[in-house]
Order: sequence, then C-alpha cells, then structure tokens
Amino acid sequence: MAAIILPIVFYKKGYEDRKVKAEKEKGSAENEAKRILLEAEKNAEGRKREILLEVKEEVHKSRTELEREIRERRLEIQKSENRLIQKEENLDKKIETIENKSIALDEREKEIEAKKVEVENAQRDKIRELERISGVSQEEAKAILLTNLEDDIKHESAIIIRNVEERTKDEADKKAKQIILGAIQRCAADHTAETTITVVQLPNDDMKGRIIGREGRNIKSLETLTGVDLIIDDTPEAVVLSGFDPIKREIARIALEKLIIDGRIHPARVEELVEKAKKEVDNTIKQEGERATFETGVQGLNPELIKLLGRLRFRTSYGQNVLNHSIEVSHLAGLMAAELGCDVTLAKRAGLLHDIGKSIDHETEGSHITIGGDIAKRNKESYEVINAIMAHHGDVEPEFMTSVLVQAADAISASRPGARRETLESYIKRLEKLEEIANSFPEVEKSFAIQAGREVRIMVKPESLTDDDMPVVCRNIAKKIEEEMNYPGQIKVNLIRETRCTDYAK
Repeated sequence: MAAIILPIVFYKKGYEDRKVKAEKEKGSAENEAKRILLEAEKNAEGRKREILLEVKEEVHKSRTELEREIRERRLEIQKSENRLIQKEENLDKKIETIENKSIALDEREKEIEAKKVEVENAQRDKIRELERISGVSQEEAKAILLTNLEDDIKHESAIIIRNVEERTKDEADKKAKQIILGAIQRCAADHTAETTITVVQLPNDDMKGRIIGREGRNIKSLETLTGVDLIIDDTPEAVVLSGFDPIKREIARIALEKLIIDGRIHPARVEELVEKAKKEVDNTIKQEGERATFETGVQGLNPELIKLLGRLRFRTSYGQNVLNHSIEVSHLAGLMAAELGCDVTLAKRAGLLHDIGKSIDHETEGSHITIGGDIAKRNKESYEVINAIMAHHGDVEPEFMTSVLVQAADAISASRPGARRETLESYIKRLEKLEEIANSFPEVEKSFAIQAGREVRIMVKPESLTDDDMPVVCRNIAKKIEEEMNYPGQIKVNLIRETRCTDYAK
C-alpha cells in the first residue's frame, strides 16, 4: 500500500510543479503578447500617421495642379472671349462698310440707269439724224452691212478653203505617194487582155466540115454539152468560140483542140472529150486557187473559197484578169497595211477575196459585191473581211481601216496604166457624162473632158462668180462627179475664169 501511495505522491508533486511552471510560462506568454500587441499598436499608429501625411501631401499636390489647370483654362477662355469680341467688332465694321457700299451702289445704279436712258435717247436721235442725212433706214443700213459682211466672210472662207486644201493635199499627197509607190515598187503582176470569144486555130479548112459533121450533129453536140456557141465563118483556118461564161468557153476550147488532134470527131467522142476537158479545167481551177493563196500567203481558206478563187483565172474585167488583179490587190493592201501598222494578214485576206463574187456572177443574180458578201458569210469569214468586200466600190460605208486599204488597193490596181481596157462606147459615155455634170452648173459656160477622162477643164462665166467663189464651185463640181460617176483613180477638175476687155483707139 505504502508502495502504491509513494509513486502517487511523487506524481502529484510533479504535476503541481509542472502546473506551477505552466502558470508561470502562461503569465510570461500573456505578458509577451501584451508587449507585442502594444508594439504593434504603436507601429500601426505610426504607419497610420505616415499614410495620412502622404495622403495629405498627395491631396495638396492634386489640389495645386487642379488650381493651376483652372487658372490656365480661365486664361484661355479669356483669350477666346477677347478674340470673339475682336471678331465681332470686325464683323460689325464690315457690315457697316457693306451697307455703305450697297447704298453707294444703289445710287450708282440709279445714275447709270439715268445715263443709259440719256444714251438711248441720244442714240435714237443720232439714228434719226443719220437716216435723215443718208436717206437710208436702219433696216436698209443693216441689210447693207450684212451683205458686205457676207462678202467679206465668203472671201475669207474661200482663202481658208484654198489654203487648207493646198496644205492638206501637199501633206496627204506626199504621204500617200510614199505608201503607194512603195507598195507598187514591191508588187508586180502581169495582166492579159481577154474578151468573150476564143479563137481556135485549125490545121486546114477541111477540118471545119468535120467539126460541123453530118447534118451538123457534131457542132450541135459540142454546143449542147459545153453551152458555148461555135462560129464557123469564112475566117481561114479558125473557129470562134463565143460565150459569156469563161469556164465553159475554156472547156469548149480544150475539148475542140483535143478533137482536132485526135481526128475522130463524132458525138460519142465529143461527149467523152468534153468530160475530160471538164476534169482538166476543174483541176486547173484548184491549182490556180492554191497558187493564189500560196503567192499571197493567205492561209486557212475554206476549200470552196479556194475553188472560187481558181475560177477567177478564167474571168476578165475590162480586159484585166480578175485572179491576177485579186492577187495584186492582196499584195498592195498588205504592203500599205504594213506601212500604216495595221493587220497585214487580214488586209491580204480581204484583198484576195474582194472580187470573189465575180466567180459566179454569170450564174447568180445580183452584183458581184452582194454575191461576194454572201459567199464570205456562208464560209464564216470575219465581219471585217465581209465589210471590205461589200465596201470596195463604195456601195457600203467602210467600217474598218482594212476596208479602206482594200478600196484604195483595188483602185490602184485597176487604174494604173495598162491594167484595163474599156470599150469605145463606154469610154465615150464616160466623157459625155463628165461634161454633162460640169455643164449642169449655171456658172459654167463650156467644159472639155481631156486626158482620157482624167481631167475636165471648165470655162466659167466671169460675170457670174468672182475669184473668191471659184474654190467653192470647183469643190461642188468635184463632189457631184464623185456622187454620180464610177471611175478608176481620180479626175482633176480645172476651173478657168477669164475676163477680157477690148477697145479701139480711133
């Protein structure tokens, strides 16, 4: 028991010692906490005072800055008010000045109106006085002045027309001659003169009877198969083939020459050789068409167009071979296009096809221009080529430079010396028409067509017009010739005015 009580006593004493020690430590901790709390309160109070001081300094600084800005704003506002006051004063002065000027202008206007009335009255008085002195009314005087003015204007316009025409002609002729001469120098084409008949030479006159045959059956067969008339007359050793279609005439010529060489002339043989001649002509047509495209460098043509071009080999116009003419026009148009910077290929194509209508104009109704345009449309040619074909004789307005070049090239090829022949009848009619147009003007006394119709000299009535009127009348005559006549190249209109006075000293 004692053994148990003793440890308990010791444990209790230790517990009390620890309790006393803990109480002491607790008191020390509380004291330390109070001390720390006091120090923290002191520090917080000091920090608070510092923060308050900083805030007060910041507020003071902001207030100072704000007051400075307010002072500056007030100063700017004051300056603006002063400027506005100054402007208002200036505006008031300007308004006052304007009002004064307006008053002065009103007074000046009244004075001017009064003076205007005085001037009008004085002018009327002067006009009446002038009418009284001159014996001419105002309307009559105005008419006289207008007449004089019209004469002056007519004189000046005639001088201007003459100067402009001379200057334009000099410049245009010089440039045109350079282009045309350059084109012609580089282009040469041979032309043969052909007509609507073909002469076939015979070895002897006995052959005529064999060609005619028994009861004319050979000649009838040949005429029926070819569509050409055979003329057998007294011409020694010759037979004439007559027909408007040159291809049929060529077929008849080839067939007849083969019959003469063969010697066996009867209807069956005639039919056989005519068929061979047709094939030979067709082959020639194809070769000639290809030759034309090769010589001109025109590519991509429809085979139908090539065939029609070849047919032109047997077609003539005024004695000029149409295929050779078309080739020449193609070269000329291409050369001029190159000089002017235009499409050379297109110009050559249009020039080659411009007379394509003449290949079938014996078979189709209409002019070769209309037929050619239809052929080009049917073969899907461009509108520019179609317009060149339709416009190369002036029937349609040229819409492209190519059309104008083809028109010029056609005129050059047709009008150059030796290119064409024309019948005596058409030549005389053209000269008569030229003189008739010139004589239709009332100012003309006589007219003479000279230089094979390339020039018309006109004697005018000197009392009917003055020298100043001459350019105007000359231009009107030339314009009428252009409108009413078709001719290759150009026609020179030459007006002559002469006044003669005769007197005798007795």
